Amino acid sequence: MPDALRPASPWRPDRFDARKPFLLARGRILNAVRQWFRAEGFLEVDTPALQVSPGMEPTLTPFETMLEEVDGEARQMGLHTSPEFAMKKLLAAGAGPIFQIAHVFRNGERSATHHPEFSMLEWYRPDSGWRAIADDACTLIRVAAKAAHPLTPLPGFAPNASVEHLSVKAAFEVAMGFNPMPIQNDIAAIRTATETAGIRTAPDDGWDDIFFRGLLNRIEPSLGAAAPVVLHSYPARMAALARLDPADPLVAERFEVFAGGMELANGFGELTDAAEQRARFEKDQADIRSAGGDRRIDEDFLDALSHGLPESAGAAMGFDRLVMLATGASHINDVLWLPVAEP
Repeated sequence: MPDALRPASPWRPDRFDARKPFLLARGRILNAVRQWFRAEGFLEVDTPALQVSPGMEPTLTPFETMLEEVDGEARQMGLHTSPEFAMKKLLAAGAGPIFQIAHVFRNGERSATHHPEFSMLEWYRPDSGWRAIADDACTLIRVAAKAAHPLTPLPGFAPNASVEHLSVKAAFEVAMGFNPMPIQNDIAAIRTATETAGIRTAPDDGWDDIFFRGLLNRIEPSLGAAAPVVLHSYPARMAALARLDPADPLVAERFEVFAGGMELANGFGELTDAAEQRARFEKDQADIRSAGGDRRIDEDFLDALSHGLPESAGAAMGFDRLVMLATGASHINDVLWLPVAEP
């Protein structure tokens, strides 16, 4: 990029001064969030960013590095995309309820609401279900909005408004005209249903690709503009680290919270079956390898599940997005003390 077109460095006084009200509010929100968790009886933890497995989601691209041991041995490692594996090891050790505000890393992500290094608020409640964690997330929106004063939330968003709970099944039936749950292993069926709803698909789209075309184009744009929305009960094939609903094996105990036009949080009723988790990881690993990549499975994490992860629920929230929502900031760079320099 020619120097004349290159953005001014974010440390320059004029750019810093423009962001300073948001940054001061960020500090107030951080303190308020910590106080809320402590009042709820949570222990704050701090786990390493350097991990054997930075995460197993095929849709995420981690930052990779080499760990050189003192004996000269070198091992492939990664910067975590979430502190989930490490925090669940602590749950297995008996540390919960716990929370953490961690820097996490996702390569290839940069937009008004994405940054390659960002802050994630993650927390776990033993002996709780996913609905309790979803309630936590919506409460934290109100906590952040109060702490942000005199700054105000994004225009039109009311943090104290009633929370809407919406199942994925109901959302698809209204917006797309079909229920994806019974056809979640039938790519021809979801392709036909999606194209009948007026959304084009590509010949090489997989089932999940087609599902997300409908979700991103017809459902998400209308979620959470005025008040928080909890979108819950995702297809079982998208369970990730969530357990399946005991009342409906086609559904996973997975939810997302939308607010101010953003996906703000993602949570689970946690899977505690190590054998089932291994099978899911091996499928993820195969998918990653078929796309030309590779990812190691964290055997220590699976050992922790075998040792005994308590029945629990947890969630991860984009802390920077929470600050954006509470302060009315239009770009994630506005709420970062020093954004990663753009090229």
